[in-house]
Parts: sequence; structure tokens; C-alpha cells
Amino acid sequence: MTVARSVFLFVLAAVFEIGGAWLVWQGVREHRGWAWIGAGVIALGLYGFAATLQPDGEFGRILAAYGGVFVAGSIAWGMVADGYRPTRWDVAGALICLVGMAVIMYAPRGE
Repeated sequence: MTVARSVFLFVLAAVFEIGGAWLVWQGVREHRGWAWIGAGVIALGLYGFAATLQPDGEFGRILAAYGGVFVAGSIAWGMVADGYRPTRWDVAGALICLVGMAVIMYAPRGE
């Protein structure tokens, strides 16, 4: 159950961070206004809280592992929100990042 909770929290954090950055992007680059920017700033703040709920207490490990989720999530967000078409190399790189995340977070710690 701990791994499932951790994965859920990583996905939640990605939705808040990537979604928040996307909202700010829309507000600034696409001239949608301050409401979009403000919503993005709030979502980015919620990302910070979601990351703190991880069962592991090591900040460096959590943020390093989250990097892999961020890479894959950003590609997925671009596909859904903006019609981005990743190349096979984009997909391969994202999968490598997710494998790295799994090693960092869920490898046995019998050190």
C-alpha cells in the first residue's frame, strides 16, 4: 500500500506542478490574463504540499525521484493539453526517467 500511496502522491504532485506551470504559460504566453496566472501560482503552491506527503522522509530522494515523474508527466500533459506528438525518443527518454524514479524510490534499503 505504501508504494501505491507514493505513486498516487507523485501523480498528484505532477498534476499540480505541470498544471500550474501550464496555467502560468497560458496566462502569460497566450495572453489569457491574471486569473490564469493566479490559478497557476496556487497550483504550484499545492505541488509543494503534495510532495511533503510522501511516506519517505528524505527530501533529496523525493525530489530526485519526482524528476522522473515530471519528465514523463510533462510529455503526457503536452499530448493531452496541446496536441504535442512525442517522438519515439521522447517516449524512450520518459520511460528511462520512470525506471530511474522507481530505482531511487523503491529499491530495497537494506544498507
